[in-house]
Amino acid sequence: MSEEIAPDWIAVDWGTTNLRAFAMQGSRVLARAQSEDGMGRLAASEFEAALMRLIGSWLDAGQVPVIACGMVGSRQGWVEAPYRSVPCTPLSEHLTAAPTEADLDVRVVSGLSQNSPADVMRGEETQIAGFLALNPGWDGVLCLPGTHTKWVHLSAGEVVSFQTFMTGELFALISDRSVLRHSVTGEDWDADAFTTAVADAMSHPERLAARLFGLRADHLLHGTAAATSRATLSGLLIGAELAAARAYWLGQNIAILGTGHQARAYQSALRPQGLEAMLVDTEKTTLAGLTAAHRQSKVYT
Repeated sequence: MSEEIAPDWIAVDWGTTNLRAFAMQGSRVLARAQSEDGMGRLAASEFEAALMRLIGSWLDAGQVPVIACGMVGSRQGWVEAPYRSVPCTPLSEHLTAAPTEADLDVRVVSGLSQNSPADVMRGEETQIAGFLALNPGWDGVLCLPGTHTKWVHLSAGEVVSFQTFMTGELFALISDRSVLRHSVTGEDWDADAFTTAVADAMSHPERLAARLFGLRADHLLHGTAAATSRATLSGLLIGAELAAARAYWLGQNIAILGTGHQARAYQSALRPQGLEAMLVDTEKTTLAGLTAAHRQSKVYT
């Protein structure tokens, strides 16, 4: 007989491709569940059913509040949670209530926006809030690697400014769809080639497009190994990003939200600049942020 799960609230991290839910008792995780019912696969009328498939067994004891972050609050999501303009704290006490037919209380965290240069985030604000909850009084810059990597300046508990780079998406597109796809196959990695490429792109970002085609030419003419070409591609793109984001990281206290390969790549890229960035577990920060949102939340009426 399975143990009955009786949470006092439910945390939900709902992105474009995945839905993750956590049965919570205070800040303690009682159970986890995950599905591929990301925002990108659902119509507005399908969100409630997708959530119930995942958490329905946790609601036997009655209604509990559900606090959700991520793309579930986008214009194409369950309900649009309005952006809050920086500078501001990462979380507001006001959450947006999602429309439901069942006996559900679902509240969605707002994303953040920046007017100039224009930028937006959804989901990352919750990770930022969680990081600050776990590291009170921390000032500096957060790097949030991903499909769209973000650099975020934090001071006095507020998001001062941020900038987004499509580096991860560019890497995926070039690796999968460009002429370079034949040269960067596999998952092997040449760490020295990565470091050299980062330095090259940081010194001469204007050469990026030419250096990218050079990877194909090197493979054809010299038989360069895929591991070397793949690491070089990543290093060139991250190096160009670091060159553009220099005003964020130069001389700053830096933390990277992530512990996987991509986060370690950013850590390695920053090390020759004299910066030793700490790596932070993203699940911990997400849950800490959702917990903070639950504790301070008031629903829009």
